Amino acid sequence: MAEGLLRAMAPGRFDVCSAGTVATQVRPEAIRVMQEIGIDISSQESKTLDRYLGTPFEVVITVCDAANAACPVFLGAGRRLHWSISDPAAGAIAADARLAAFRAARDDLRGRIEGALAAYDRGDFTK
Repeated sequence: MAEGLLRAMAPGRFDVCSAGTVATQVRPEAIRVMQEIGIDISSQESKTLDRYLGTPFEVVITVCDAANAACPVFLGAGRRLHWSISDPAAGAIAADARLAAFRAARDDLRGRIEGALAAYDRGDFTK
C-alpha cells in the first residue's frame, strides 16, 4: 500500500520500490481499500528484500516492526527510517475487522507519507 500511495501522491518524483521479508501476494484487502480511494495497486507484485540488496537508496523506510527487525543494511542509503504500523494481514480475524485493519493501515501510511513529503520539500526529512 505504501508503494501505491507514494506513487499516487508524488507522481514521477521518486523511484519507488517496495519489498517484504517474504514474497507472498498483494493482499486482496489491500487492493480493495486502495481502490476505495482511487488507487489501483492490482498490478503490483510482492517482492523480497533480496531483490534490492546492493541498490543505492536515498531513503529506506520500514513500515512494520517485523520488517524493521529483519531489514538488512542497505549500503549507500542516505537515511533509514522506521514507521511502526500494525500489519493488517497478521492474525486470523473476521473479514469486516480485517478490512477495517487494512483501512487503518492505509490511512496511517497516507498521513505519514503526507508528513514525509512536506518535510522532504522543506529539506528536513528526518521523521
